[in-house]
Amino acid sequence: MKSNLLSGIYNPADLRLLKEEQLAQVAQELRQFIIDVVSVKEGHLGASLGVIELTIALHYVFNTPEDLLVWDVGHQAYGHKILTERRENFHTNRQLGGVAGFPKRDESVYDAFGVGHSSTSISATLGMAIASKLKGDFDKEHIAVIGDASIASGMAFEGLNHAGVTDANILVILNDNAIGIDPSVGALKKYLTAVKNGKNPKQNNIIKSLNFDYSGPIDGHDIPLLIKELNRLKKIKGPKFLHIVTTKGKGLQQAEENQVKYHAPGKFDASTGEIHLKSEENLPPKFQDVFGLTILDLAKKNQKIIGITPAMPSGSSLKFMMDELPERAFDVGIAEQHAVTLAAGMATQGMIVYCNIYSTFLQRAYDQVIHDVAIQNLPVIFCLDRAGLVGEDGATHHGVFDIAYLRAIPNMIIYAPINEIALQNILYTAQLGLNHPIAIRYPRGRGVLPNWRTENFGHYKPVSIGKANCLKSGTKTAVLSTGAIGNNVIAALNQLGNPETIAHYDFPFIKPLDNDLLDKILASFDYIITIEEGTKIGGFGSAVLEYATANSFAKKIEILGIPDIFIEHGTVIEQQHFCKIDVKNLVNLFKKL
Repeated sequence: MKSNLLSGIYNPADLRLLKEEQLAQVAQELRQFIIDVVSVKEGHLGASLGVIELTIALHYVFNTPEDLLVWDVGHQAYGHKILTERRENFHTNRQLGGVAGFPKRDESVYDAFGVGHSSTSISATLGMAIASKLKGDFDKEHIAVIGDASIASGMAFEGLNHAGVTDANILVILNDNAIGIDPSVGALKKYLTAVKNGKNPKQNNIIKSLNFDYSGPIDGHDIPLLIKELNRLKKIKGPKFLHIVTTKGKGLQQAEENQVKYHAPGKFDASTGEIHLKSEENLPPKFQDVFGLTILDLAKKNQKIIGITPAMPSGSSLKFMMDELPERAFDVGIAEQHAVTLAAGMATQGMIVYCNIYSTFLQRAYDQVIHDVAIQNLPVIFCLDRAGLVGEDGATHHGVFDIAYLRAIPNMIIYAPINEIALQNILYTAQLGLNHPIAIRYPRGRGVLPNWRTENFGHYKPVSIGKANCLKSGTKTAVLSTGAIGNNVIAALNQLGNPETIAHYDFPFIKPLDNDLLDKILASFDYIITIEEGTKIGGFGSAVLEYATANSFAKKIEILGIPDIFIEHGTVIEQQHFCKIDVKNLVNLFKKL
């Protein structure tokens, strides 16, 4: 019986003590280790399984951490983490206080750059390479590993464009598996497919034309071949580009055959790969499905409706519309800036455009939201999925800044539905015709109405722009909530028997505020509490406080929300508890009133 080699590898220095012919066994053990942990603890699976051999070869050939290795996005970095002094703690991956799900500089010296969003690796690595040269270090290696979906992003092209006119010692490795989270799209994908199939003339090589020393494509699962090529490239100075071909989910049959589902499959059987199905009977729908089903229904009735998403058709549930109305639903790839301005262009021609972007990703297109949409006052409908705290993906993925960064923009309407009915009704109202752009922010996960689809789907009611609602009357304290976090307030008040002293108001419109109702609240209550799943600085509570100050209401106003720190990974409940906006904290607060 062979001894387990992985158990003797604490860091890459241990890996380099092995013979090259032993590395295939390490790959097998590393792959199984990831499967065993993720099957129980959950997390990203397919991406890391696809780069096991590459990960081993990189740490075997290069002198990490002195040589700098940058992973794009970080979905594929589990093997890297396990080989770099985190194997014993890897079972805490994505848990509160445990190993982060993405590379993180303050977690390990082997994580050269923190990544959560895609397409940053080339620019970051180039910056490192130029800095090394300026410091007189001409031997240090700088390696960026980027996927074929990520390299299609504008920022990646900007990095390539700059690197090609430098003599920086940078190696870009293209991990070409024809898929990101969903299948890759676009002309570049077609080009790479032609290269892999030997159908593209060598003189047409895009990368060579950008002054890179290009090699490949080679088999990314062949460790001896990878080691040989990486050792060859070490001797070449200047910008280099290695094109490797891999299979996402490699080594687990189901993950290879269903790459979208096994990107992050949840819990599954480590030996068979079968996903442990969770019963969805009597569960409320996911907010993303409320969006996806509603926009499809509306689009069937309104020929002007168009859906756009930057590389998240499954995650946003725009996939429903893409399947049935493919000519009016577009996945533009990892290109948030393009998605926003594409929507703006369509809006100038009278189309009704739903631009569905995760809240954290809209940050990447802030300039386009201002210049291309808001200044021109185009009625683009931004559907911001994953608004609020998102759980285990942590600081890079929370959608907690959108209220603050959108509220500052003139012409922008901001709406946060408290439940599924409110979401479908605002989606319906938006296509009736608005005079301004609107951002509709809704959370990751499920709503609160198990029978939404059977009882309410398709029964639309127009929403009055800028109006808030009294959910519960009271005599002394007014609680003002916006969005789905209001359900925590409802639950807390229910636990306390709905005390008559506390009133609860739902403010779905953060901009414009319902000033008439706000006047009455500020005149009637001495103590006001605002609650939001967004930043306390610049958010909904700030808007209420600004209004009260501007209109000379001397009231005590307490703002509950996300404090001025980046919230680390953990469950949403744990994160809400930390921010004191979970039901338990609200119960304790309300008891003191």
